[in-house]
Amino acid sequence: QVQLVESGGGLVQAGGSLRLSCAASGSIFRINTMRWYRQAPGKQRELVAAITSGGSTNYADSVKGRFTISRDNAKNTVYLQMNSLKPEDTADYYCNVNVRRYNGNDYNYWGQGTQVTVSS
Repeated sequence: QVQLVESGGGLVQAGGSLRLSCAASGSIFRINTMRWYRQAPGKQRELVAAITSGGSTNYADSVKGRFTISRDNAKNTVYLQMNSLKPEDTADYYCNVNVRRYNGNDYNYWGQGTQVTVSS
């Protein structure tokens, strides 16, 4: 099995910064793409940022220039650095990791979610 543990959420004022982390552990042969999603109250879950195993990144238009996704392959960890936070960034943030396990198959796993609240 594979476990994802998220950390780094909290309450911050508008204009502030937070850094989210998501560490994967367990039966992992290789980690493929790692993603961050968010879900605000009453809204659908949306993709915020993604990073491939080769380091290519993409971002939602709403966070471009403010958020940075990165990964540490030695630690099986993905990060989301969030700067210039806005009240509309308030949401539960979830990491999603695509893992190649030793049986040769790929699986998607979700973190437990971490709450980010941005006050105006």
